[in-house]
Amino acid sequence: MLAFSFWKKIKNHESFSRRGTDALSNSHFPSYPNGTWLQPEPCSQIPEAWRFDCYPERGAVVTEEMCHARNCCFIQRSQAKTSGRNGVPWCFYTPDYPSYELVSITDTEIGKVGKLLRNKKTYYPKDIDALQMEVLYEEDNRLRVKITDPAEKRYEVPIDVPVVQKKAPNPSYTVDFIKEPFGLIVKRTQTGTVLLNTSIAPLFYADQFLQMSTLLPSRFIYGLGEHRSNFLHDVQWNTLTMWARDVPPMELTNLYGVHPFYLSMESDGMAHGFFMLNSNAMDVALQPAPALTWRMIGGILDFYIFLGPDPSSVIAQYLDVVGKPAMPIFWALGYHLCRWGYKTSNKIWNVVKEMRNYGIPQDVQWNDIDYMDHALDFTYDTVNFSSLPDLVKDLHRHDQHYVMILDPGISNSQLPGSYWPFDEGMKRGIFINDSNGDVLIGKVWPGLTAFPDFSNPDTHEWWYQNLKRFHEKVPFDGVWIDMNEPSNFFDGSLNGCPDNELENPPYTPGIGKISTHYNIHSLYGLMEAKATESALRKITNKRPFVISRSTFPSQGKYSGHWLGDNRSQWKDLATSIPGMLTFNILGIPLIGADICGFGGSTTEELCVRWTQLGAFYPFSRNHNSIDEQEPTAFSPAARTAMKEAILLRYSLFPHLYTLFHHAHISGHTVVTPLLFQFLTDEKTYGIDKQFLWGKSLLVTPVLEAGRDYVVGYFPKGLWYDFHTGDSLISSGEEINLQAPKDKINLHLREGSVIPTQRPNATLWVSSGQPLHLIVSLSEDGLAKGDLFWDDGETLDTYEKDQYAYIYFTVEQNTMTSEVLHNHEEATYITVETVSFYGVKTEPENVTVNSQEAAFTYRNNQVI
Repeated sequence: MLAFSFWKKIKNHESFSRRGTDALSNSHFPSYPNGTWLQPEPCSQIPEAWRFDCYPERGAVVTEEMCHARNCCFIQRSQAKTSGRNGVPWCFYTPDYPSYELVSITDTEIGKVGKLLRNKKTYYPKDIDALQMEVLYEEDNRLRVKITDPAEKRYEVPIDVPVVQKKAPNPSYTVDFIKEPFGLIVKRTQTGTVLLNTSIAPLFYADQFLQMSTLLPSRFIYGLGEHRSNFLHDVQWNTLTMWARDVPPMELTNLYGVHPFYLSMESDGMAHGFFMLNSNAMDVALQPAPALTWRMIGGILDFYIFLGPDPSSVIAQYLDVVGKPAMPIFWALGYHLCRWGYKTSNKIWNVVKEMRNYGIPQDVQWNDIDYMDHALDFTYDTVNFSSLPDLVKDLHRHDQHYVMILDPGISNSQLPGSYWPFDEGMKRGIFINDSNGDVLIGKVWPGLTAFPDFSNPDTHEWWYQNLKRFHEKVPFDGVWIDMNEPSNFFDGSLNGCPDNELENPPYTPGIGKISTHYNIHSLYGLMEAKATESALRKITNKRPFVISRSTFPSQGKYSGHWLGDNRSQWKDLATSIPGMLTFNILGIPLIGADICGFGGSTTEELCVRWTQLGAFYPFSRNHNSIDEQEPTAFSPAARTAMKEAILLRYSLFPHLYTLFHHAHISGHTVVTPLLFQFLTDEKTYGIDKQFLWGKSLLVTPVLEAGRDYVVGYFPKGLWYDFHTGDSLISSGEEINLQAPKDKINLHLREGSVIPTQRPNATLWVSSGQPLHLIVSLSEDGLAKGDLFWDDGETLDTYEKDQYAYIYFTVEQNTMTSEVLHNHEEATYITVETVSFYGVKTEPENVTVNSQEAAFTYRNNQVI
């Protein structure tokens, strides 16, 4: 850690130590007789990458006087127009800037507890001068640190996390402390790699401003959702704001969800994770040291470090804390169709019938808000959508399903007694109030609205009763919850915003002015998802299907997510992959983007390529505003290409379903970044134009217009073309692949067994089909794979032992399938055919359970 030793040198630099400390202890910099400023000499010695912003306020044009009033170094960079945000800060901390002092540290049954004291006021109001620090050795690979105000209870995020009573027996980390200025240093014991070093910048802990900085062991950092960016974040002065917001996906702004978790790669291929359990508005500032600064305007400092040591283990350890994703109902993994602007239920019915007539698989039909009566929740338009109940019954007769949208805003403008959701909500007092105690009135699609308070258990019951009443009219199967950041067309409320400390914090992250639910705003989507998931369990007695726009850590237990209101552009096609990768490491694997784009008009070529990529989204939905872009709307050639892509997805359902099982029980990713499987190949660390399903199936989509080829990176090893079995030996290189309009490139990694099935028009019909196993042999003839199988919809089948689990192995020219967990469901599984890729010589015979079987051997070494 050269950077770390550099700081140590600065701190021990005799002349600076003396002058700097004296100057700071006198609360101002020394000055010449004429009043000009004199900075401590080492200010200029601090490399630009290591300058931590002392004036992070947005929009401030920082002057030398403003900076020195905070006792900070000031060096203006001539080529920059302004300081900070996305450039080197002009105003930055001295290395010995006053912070807290660690005055005591004692051992406890689960770690240590320390007392921190601040002897010098900061430039933010309401400093908390005495803090308690708990260091909790929760697991051998998990450390938790909580820094709180011992005198006054502060807001803490109300999600369930493990409560540990006993110290981990063999922690893989060591924790060191710097007494003054206070610093916390966490190292990986095995390698000595520094995972956390907070001594590099001062700790702030005021009522409405908390700040903590740390070193990063490398520039390879991922997570920190929800933003539109590359999968690998840029550490070149990049500030990521977190505050749930309704804004179409764009770069450099905060989007629908908040996920203060990052995954960091270390220099030796090891990895660790960091989770800041805080739901207040925050900025996360990355800089090229590399280092990271957390700035929050409320709550406490409560954070976890996960030591992996590989990325997959880091994600599993994170999900041990926030909760592993739910096992989806089987039809959630089918093909979904939606449009905002069908205008009538008969139009929808025609689209569904066209899909059936062309033999294009479809499991789920959706509705956006146009099905509602004047955009009112829990209603449907009985004129234009009069046949909706019959349409839903017809879907069910064809083993298909129906999902409709709900927004949280409940109209308050209907005649008294005419709209049960509002009347009953007022009676029960379940709406969010303003600072005067009156129901806060905003504006959304139906006009003036009240917002349910989903942090109130009474609201969950009211929500359930509304869903149940509507289900009796329209027997929907799942719910799409939108606008739940929550979105409000007013700034604040009908009456604007009050003038108080919550509305005017001393530091405002890049969010605009904030609303009155200061602490829990970004939890709204999570709390609504919990209420919806719980209601659906009771109504359907099956696994709930919920898709939510706003998300927060632990969301995967209750819902999936889609990437929001994208556009029909090639750029949006490409950026969906990093979005999908990021949400898989955030524990929400049921993720996808609107196929062919939501806003604007798609082209035929774009929609074909997007359908090919979308066939590999875990959540695969074609959705658009107004325009027709169903597969049936295009030319015969395009329609056929889309149909083939969707059939390919349906054929892979047994594999995809098994991947979701592993996500549910072990916290694995479904869509996997290449770096997770090729830790020593740094070329994979930035790849987000390709991805894996699980560990073995490599997807290389076309992401640009007018291309009949695509360049893909193949990590070192043996790969097979999924469609043909042709082998490809890579030294770790980019390879040019043919990609005609009707093909998406798929490759199998050596050593895997993938269960597939004959596809059909719905997954219910497909899942009764016999299996076709595809085996990709390693150089030494080995392979393994597995299959999880249950009835696809019963709640908690794994937990109740109502499932079958089969493990496949190949060695010494023999394939074995072993039933590791038996169940009635296994009796419905038959294997019809097996393909072996990479059989070097043609065998004389093949036997199945000792009986000779017919086989063919192709000259590309495929049986």
